[in-house]
Amino acid sequence: MSEVLQSPYFGILLSLVCFEFAIYLQKKLKWVIFQPLLISTCMIILLLLVANIDLSYYQVGGDMIQMFLGPVTVVLAVPLYQQVNLLKKYKGAILIGVFVGTIIGVCSIAIVALLLGLNPTMIASSLSKSVTTPIGIEITNQLGGIPSITILNILVTGIVGTVVAEVVCKFFKIKHPIAKGIAIGTSAHALGTTKAFELGEMEGAMSSLAIGVAGIMTVFIAPMIWMIFQ
Repeated sequence: MSEVLQSPYFGILLSLVCFEFAIYLQKKLKWVIFQPLLISTCMIILLLLVANIDLSYYQVGGDMIQMFLGPVTVVLAVPLYQQVNLLKKYKGAILIGVFVGTIIGVCSIAIVALLLGLNPTMIASSLSKSVTTPIGIEITNQLGGIPSITILNILVTGIVGTVVAEVVCKFFKIKHPIAKGIAIGTSAHALGTTKAFELGEMEGAMSSLAIGVAGIMTVFIAPMIWMIFQ
């Protein structure tokens, strides 16, 4: 049994099975809170605890999956390329919107963290909460934070963004599809983009575009804000 657990296939297979089941569950129940990434993560934790399997066994395969997060960052160039015409047409509104959203997102978490008395490591791990996971991990590594905390922050941010996106747009009377897409993509990355596509094709396209632009901006903005708040 230990040979099976020590194999990298154990962690990889467990991750894939749990994620596929979570996708099925979301499609079946159609609950917003049932995000596949959240549900699969909870399932893996629960299974490891119930079966009394040490985390190190899972990490053998889990680390192999994480190894591909860096190269996956390149994939963000795809939505940028696909929506290049929209970027050219609305470049002013898009760049200003994403830039302001990124600045507010990074500064707000830094201010809240300071008010709560969090230590520098926790602050460094939280600054990149609104970008996609591969970029967030790289930023955290540069700032000396803890990647696992960053992943949790990104997950929570995406789920909250998915749940409240439509409500926030209605409350603040944001009706333009470009404004909706930019706001959702900048603040709630890929998970929020799934909700943006539910609102409309234009919203989804602009949200997917905002993910890449916000990620690039955060790479430069987060370290600068970190230096200021230090």
